[in-house]
Amino acid sequence: MNERGKSDSPVVPAKPPNKAASAAAEVVEERGLAEGNTTRPTRPGRRAGPGVPHGLDRVREVARRDKEARFTALLHHVDLDRFRAAYWAIRPDAAPGVDGMTWETYRQDLEANLRDLHTRVHSGAYQAKPSRRAYIPKADGRQRPLGIATLEDKIVQRAVVEMLNAIYEEDFLGFSYGFRPGRSPHHALDALAVGIKRKNVNWVLDADIRDFFGQLDRAWLRKFLEHRIADQRVLRLIDKWLAAGVVEDGNWSQTGKGAPQGASVSPLLANVYLHYVFDLWAQWWRRRHARGDVIIVRFADDFTAGFEYQEDAQRFLADLRERFAKFGLELHPDKTRLIEFGRHAAWRRAARGLGKPETFDFLGLTHQCGKTRNGRFWLRRVTISKRMRAKLREVKEELKRRRHEPIPDQGQWLRSVVQGHLAYYAVPGNIQAVAAFRTQVTRHWYKALRRRSQRTRITWPRMNRLAYHWLPPARKMHPFPDVRFDAKTRGRSPVR
Repeated sequence: MNERGKSDSPVVPAKPPNKAASAAAEVVEERGLAEGNTTRPTRPGRRAGPGVPHGLDRVREVARRDKEARFTALLHHVDLDRFRAAYWAIRPDAAPGVDGMTWETYRQDLEANLRDLHTRVHSGAYQAKPSRRAYIPKADGRQRPLGIATLEDKIVQRAVVEMLNAIYEEDFLGFSYGFRPGRSPHHALDALAVGIKRKNVNWVLDADIRDFFGQLDRAWLRKFLEHRIADQRVLRLIDKWLAAGVVEDGNWSQTGKGAPQGASVSPLLANVYLHYVFDLWAQWWRRRHARGDVIIVRFADDFTAGFEYQEDAQRFLADLRERFAKFGLELHPDKTRLIEFGRHAAWRRAARGLGKPETFDFLGLTHQCGKTRNGRFWLRRVTISKRMRAKLREVKEELKRRRHEPIPDQGQWLRSVVQGHLAYYAVPGNIQAVAAFRTQVTRHWYKALRRRSQRTRITWPRMNRLAYHWLPPARKMHPFPDVRFDAKTRGRSPVR
């Protein structure tokens, strides 16, 4: 199933040993390797890690035991059961690709369709179709391009990703959180908060990679994949997806670099690319060059780093720019900042006659230097204001469209909107912001109902009763970061 051999790639000159459960706790978030992701039995599911077929257990065990192993026979793990599980994991209301095939239509003859797809993939007859270009608005007013794959491409990509995750979950470092099994944005936010609280962090690098998915170098990606994957059939599948191109306004265009943002395979490819370009290098850099504490938390192409000394932060930033340039990446000059931040930032800046410490955004939350009632440092996290304004604009426009629907239908939809907002943003210290969001949703709903008729009977007392009935109250939905972080790491963190 595999062959062992030393990799001669010069990409990472000092790759540290990574011995699974016995490794020393990793830097940054200060946690050992995620045992919950590497030792549990597997089951079919949306992603591999805590769940893949038992046939992948041996693959995972070899990947854990031998960090130089290259796997020559993997495609047979992408079987009919894996395709079936991938199909059922796709949202039924997901937008169709260029062929117009919907989830429901494919289901009408599901088993025959899946058997035909399985035959084409394993015989080499499968051809990836181009992605359909779509755009979604960003909070800053710009448009984010997405590539919507066809249903069959989604099925194959999900199946391959789950198989590859059995390997790469043994390689990825602890401070990598994006789109990994058993990890979420809130786990990354917890790790960052705990790192700032428990380590000596006085400077924060707020970094942004310019157009990462569009600038990803496919030649380097292929070399990185070949460190572990020697099955040419799997590599050819990935090449087909990357070379399929995009269709926009009926016109096909080829994409010479990058990965389609929105494709099921893209998050894994991004993690593989940044694992070699950034993660291993950052760990090596910290051990070799840093004089003080360094913390790093990465979620896909979004990462934040904290430093004890300004000199370390400045050198890291300069070396990182040079490192990225070698692999076709660039830090956004206007969105990458080095700011003074942490428990000592406020009084040190006041002593120099400067204002309050700057803030930084990470994963939807603005991080601020705050104080508790007894005057101790507290990392305060609030909803990014432009994110909330953008969401409220969406609610307002959708309410205009739904204005004449029955009130119960409107109420059910608004309940789901507020519940979703609370589920993400209702972290400790942010209740005021989520309460303001609920209040503004109520106001928009009130205005929409009053515009339904000139003889409206909607008054504020009645509106408040409707809001009380349909909209969930603003309350804390997440524990304090260190509580969940310690529970997640099961006491393995050396900073306890």
